Amino acid sequence: MIAPPTAFRARGSIETKGEPSRAHAPSCLAPGESPNGWRSSMKHLNLRSLRVFEAVATCGSFSRAAEQLEMTQPAVSMQIRQLESDVGTTLFDRQHRQRLTDSGRELLQHARIICAQVRAAEEALQAHGGDVDTDRPRGQRGLLHLGVVSTAHYFAPRLLHAFNQDHPEVRLKLTVARRADVLSMLQDHQLDIAISGYPPSEGDLEATTFARNPHCIVAHPHNPLSARKRLRWADLREEHFIFREPGSATRQFLEHLLQSQAIQVRAGMELAGNETIKQAVMCGMGISFLSAHTFQVELEAGLMTVLDMVDLPKHVDWCFVARRDTVLTGVNAAFRDFVIAQGADWARCRTQ
Repeated sequence: MIAPPTAFRARGSIETKGEPSRAHAPSCLAPGESPNGWRSSMKHLNLRSLRVFEAVATCGSFSRAAEQLEMTQPAVSMQIRQLESDVGTTLFDRQHRQRLTDSGRELLQHARIICAQVRAAEEALQAHGGDVDTDRPRGQRGLLHLGVVSTAHYFAPRLLHAFNQDHPEVRLKLTVARRADVLSMLQDHQLDIAISGYPPSEGDLEATTFARNPHCIVAHPHNPLSARKRLRWADLREEHFIFREPGSATRQFLEHLLQSQAIQVRAGMELAGNETIKQAVMCGMGISFLSAHTFQVELEAGLMTVLDMVDLPKHVDWCFVARRDTVLTGVNAAFRDFVIAQGADWARCRTQ
């Protein structure tokens, strides 16, 4: 149980994505004819147009998509107009060009699947290919795009660097987001692989545990509690707690622990993000509950201390997450095997 906060709340942003609706065409329609009476020209679609469409829809901007694709904005607009002509319907709202129509949202689901499968095929072929000059098998190539929750970004670069040492020709991309957004990107085929804090409940995703994620109560080194041993939750009643924002996995974990102990603590403030909370703790504004991964540098420098609690640290699992309907190949499969075999070593951290 948590007492109402007495200070301010820092706001975060969440990306939301809707689910597509699918209608089945009546069997009496002629081949290629749509329920709306127009004949589809889907056979004229090309992969480039779908990639441009996916980029514009994902970026939410023609100009940002053009920059990402290294194209001019007029060229992007021309590709979208041609695609709309090919499918026989508008894909973007005429008044708000960054907003998809219902048809556009439907096509986006399929475009992401198609583009993801093409990337997987390219990576698989690159992995099986050999050096043309020497006919020797070559290492993994292609793009490794990993999505991680915010706490995992403290060790994810080490993981990627270690993997890259064995596969120097692999290009790396790391996306850091809130847990709900990472899982949503997986489901929408914007990501193929991710690292999350605990197994997802979504049935279309599967998770493999590879390491532990310890959580502790941290305080300023001059806090009187820092000198005490074998503290219990009841000893924290009068302390000012600094909480993560609602919806945070760390916040939910702490709320579960407080409820299990039937303890109500003083919520001094709510802050979004681990870095802001660490600054507040180091200023002596209160104590907080954080993953040990977030404060390794501060602990080493003596800027923060871990309270000696009877039943802490508490652990959750780090999981490698992918879609059930996708067979990982190429660089993604190689990275999965690397994480399962060596991830625990690279994710190890101190709690004292």
